[in-house]
Amino acid sequence: MSTQEATKPRLTKRQRANLIRWSIYAAGALLAVLIVLFIDWGRLADKMFKWELITEQFPEIITRAARNSIIYTFFSFFLGLAGALVLALMRRSQAAPFRWFAATYIEIFRGLPALLTIIIIGLGLPIALGVNIPPRNWGPGILALAMVAAAYMAETIRAGIEAVPRGQMEAARSLGMSQASAMKSIVLPQAFRIIIPPLTNELVLLLKDSSLISVLGVTDLNIELTRWGRNGVIDNANATPLIVAGLVYLALTIPLTRLAARLEKTAGRSR
Repeated sequence: MSTQEATKPRLTKRQRANLIRWSIYAAGALLAVLIVLFIDWGRLADKMFKWELITEQFPEIITRAARNSIIYTFFSFFLGLAGALVLALMRRSQAAPFRWFAATYIEIFRGLPALLTIIIIGLGLPIALGVNIPPRNWGPGILALAMVAAAYMAETIRAGIEAVPRGQMEAARSLGMSQASAMKSIVLPQAFRIIIPPLTNELVLLLKDSSLISVLGVTDLNIELTRWGRNGVIDNANATPLIVAGLVYLALTIPLTRLAARLEKTAGRSR
């Protein structure tokens, strides 16, 4: 190696990181310029942002479709939360059959796609039971979403319980409290303070998954946002209604995600 090569300055780790970051920024800026220059904005606006079709969506897209999506989300979340609490406690039970049942349930419903679960519960289960459930019924969709949510939230709750120091339970038992009373009054309140942010994220995911309920068949009474947008696309041969539905989803989910981030930050400071 020559003296000139040996004395040639090398980039530091921070300089290399800055170089990579600014290269990515430059590539992104170049891509944005190419998009602005080469996209047919007039045709795009006509096919996806047609103003008269945007105005036609309101107020029914809010008063019916968004309302129904919120109803599906609200009831399935709290039903799933109740099921998740039971599963989490069963997962920590000293009785092996309870642990096996909870572990099997969680693995199955976390492993299956949510769409497949909704079809099995919403369509397959009524057929197996010989029950005729009309499309206007809210029950199958809410039950299917709740069963999926319970599997995910059960692991979140279990992690929150295990995050509470073991000494809390031991101190409660030393004061004469039963294990059930100590879990209810001491451990679970602390666990839920820890897991509020991930539960809020689960609520956001559930709101988006409510779009899958349309596979069960819906009516004008219980139509949700995605089916509303798809019907509008079919009726008008234009993607504008689906774009509007997506914007309504954003209007619902962005505040929730920001709330989850703030709750997580607050929880981190309190610990």
